[in-house]
Amino acid sequence: MNLFVDVHTHLDHPSIIDKIGDIIHRAKNAGLKHIVANGINPETNRICLELSKKYDIIKCAMGLYPRDALQKEMESGEFPAKFADFDVGEEIDFIRKNKNNIVAVSEVGLDFVDGESRQQIEDFERMINLAEGLKKPIVVHSRKAEQKCIEMLESSKNKKIIMHCFSGRKHLVNRAADNGWFLTIPTIVVRSQQFQDISRNVPLSQLFCETDSPYLSPYKGQWNEPAFVIESYKKIAELKGMDINEVSNNIYMNWQKVFE
Repeated sequence: MNLFVDVHTHLDHPSIIDKIGDIIHRAKNAGLKHIVANGINPETNRICLELSKKYDIIKCAMGLYPRDALQKEMESGEFPAKFADFDVGEEIDFIRKNKNNIVAVSEVGLDFVDGESRQQIEDFERMINLAEGLKKPIVVHSRKAEQKCIEMLESSKNKKIIMHCFSGRKHLVNRAADNGWFLTIPTIVVRSQQFQDISRNVPLSQLFCETDSPYLSPYKGQWNEPAFVIESYKKIAELKGMDINEVSNNIYMNWQKVFE
């Protein structure tokens, strides 16, 4: 029996939220056992929480995406919403109060596309401390900030660290793996040399699969959704010369070790 998991989605996204019933139905038919819905700010944290209460297959993760990067992305239209500022301390308190309703602190991290940000570093440090205090896994966004993220995470006692869509150089991939952390293989592995190399070189005991729905679709011109996470499993099996059942069983053991 296959036990597929999708450890990183944004099911709150307007492009898919109104189709959530059909999306969950297709995911179950594809053999998915768990889907993690990740928040990035107060609004999405609450939507993910409500989705997890409505659908047993959905697990909630709450976090704070780098605020200045999120503001720019919303203003540019990448995220179809308007940025609303908020009190980070209040949101951390909300996450702490809901610790029994979440499986991870996510999505958090650094995004230095527009240069290093002191605010991001301070926020990320607070989220690292939060995950450590709650004894929860932390799922990390590290765009153009891979080395800084690793340096900050290495000071944490938390070993349940998942590097989401990690695009760092090979020596940084090796450094994360040597630390005993986990890396995710998104569905764009079907055409990404970066993630094919990670699939080959990182032990299966340190891999997870994700869609990042509705982004990073394996099918051009189509929004991504959790059912498509099977493409990641298939590619890992192909690259490692393994049976897909063996891959899914091993990754499910990773899930049990990290998230349960």
